[in-house]
Amino acid sequence: MNTELFNTEANNIWRKAPSETNVGQLNIELELYKKLLNFFQVGDHFYLIFNLVNIQVDLVSNDVQAVLGCQPSEFNIEYLLNNIHPDDRPWFLNHENKARDFLAGLPVDKLTKYKIRHDFRVQKKDGSHIRLLSQGVVFEHNEKGVILRSLGVFTDITHLKPEGKPMLSFIGLDGEPSYIDVDVKEIFTVSKEYLSKREKQILLLIIEGKLSKEISEILHISKQTVDSHRNNMLAKNKLKNTSELIAKAIKQGWI
Repeated sequence: MNTELFNTEANNIWRKAPSETNVGQLNIELELYKKLLNFFQVGDHFYLIFNLVNIQVDLVSNDVQAVLGCQPSEFNIEYLLNNIHPDDRPWFLNHENKARDFLAGLPVDKLTKYKIRHDFRVQKKDGSHIRLLSQGVVFEHNEKGVILRSLGVFTDITHLKPEGKPMLSFIGLDGEPSYIDVDVKEIFTVSKEYLSKREKQILLLIIEGKLSKEISEILHISKQTVDSHRNNMLAKNKLKNTSELIAKAIKQGWI
């Protein structure tokens, strides 16, 4: 798919989302902080706020330079689209189209309760390619449910997923069900939970570098209980060590 056609199709998908002709000024500091708490990143990452009314980036974090090698002033939606790997462009369009349809089918009160996750390869300014994990949530919508802005966090996961087909998932927040590895041609099936609430708490603390004794003090449980949960997570997922567990949990959207 050539670049011009790809950019046109991407813009067509996004333009179908809002019906508003204007959007208010961006006042985001506190709300952005709250939203970012819903994201988990392992590796270099940057975030942006995407205006779906104007199809433009309202804000991009300075971290984009560490991830893609470009200055924030250089970065816009066209820059991102132009540098997506040609082989991943059909995946990107299918995923964005499916995500749009998924959000359109949600009640207004649930629009902010889902995180859209998918991955694709992007060329950095130095010519090398990395795989980005894109995680997006609705940042602003009107009373009719028209999405005005979204918040996206893009993380370099090349070290976790050096190869393989891009994957789309809808991650439920606040108790909503998650849909993992969605087939864009089939009806969604609810994914089963692979980790219990307590296991997720322990795994997140492990990722933060906490030792079993520290975790036991934080969660007010015994060290033996922490170790038991750790071993259970490895056993039921047929994994050899904690590093494999962390990598799989991130790729499958368990945390």
